[in-house]
Amino acid sequence: MPKSLRDQVAVVTGASSGIGLAIARALAAEGARLVLGARSQPKLDAAAAALGEAAIAVRTDVTSTADVDALIGTAIGRHGRIDILIANAGVYTGGDFAAADPAELLALIDTNVGGIVRTVHAALRHMIPAGSGDIVITSSVAGHQVIAWEPVYSASKHAVHALTHGIRRQLTGTGVRIGSIAPGVVLNDLWKVTDATAVAAGVAAGTGLRSEDVADAVLYMLTRPSHVNIRDLVVLPVNQEI
Repeated sequence: MPKSLRDQVAVVTGASSGIGLAIARALAAEGARLVLGARSQPKLDAAAAALGEAAIAVRTDVTSTADVDALIGTAIGRHGRIDILIANAGVYTGGDFAAADPAELLALIDTNVGGIVRTVHAALRHMIPAGSGDIVITSSVAGHQVIAWEPVYSASKHAVHALTHGIRRQLTGTGVRIGSIAPGVVLNDLWKVTDATAVAAGVAAGTGLRSEDVADAVLYMLTRPSHVNIRDLVVLPVNQEI
């Protein structure tokens, strides 16, 4: 029987747009209580307001340990526990490696990898003593194979998979589950696709997913019975040639 998410306390990073916002909406529809983090205060406030009393917003830059500690601390202070962590915040840079700005590439690593380290570490300080909890990390198909036009992004997602696999083994016997969701092309602002007509066209052509498709897959992971752990789930548009 699927696990109920009603009244579960969920922390979602990167929650102001794209996949993070879609996951927050899906969790709210299941009756979860949400603590949302993202860098853009106006977009984050708008997201929380649209979700109503079930959601609160905490401006969070995941490259800041203080910000992450404040996000997790707010969840504990308000609800006394964390049942779900969606470690979703991330950035994208592709193109020619030799022509890229090293500072931008290193900032990507700190967000996509360092941000995961900070948020998961902070959440586990509370989940492990509680003996329960679910962590889902947003990765990418680029973490399952090297994609030549985005080598540093791909490297960051390979690191995410190494973290997920290693932490999962360390969590054996704790009651805490961890896994990653690895989408292919998702037609949202990360890919600079914001026009609804363009999104609909990509979906109809089978060349892209909606953020909501990824959120559905995350709900599947979270609602498995407690003895089941989905370590990796790759979700691709039907016609993505990769």
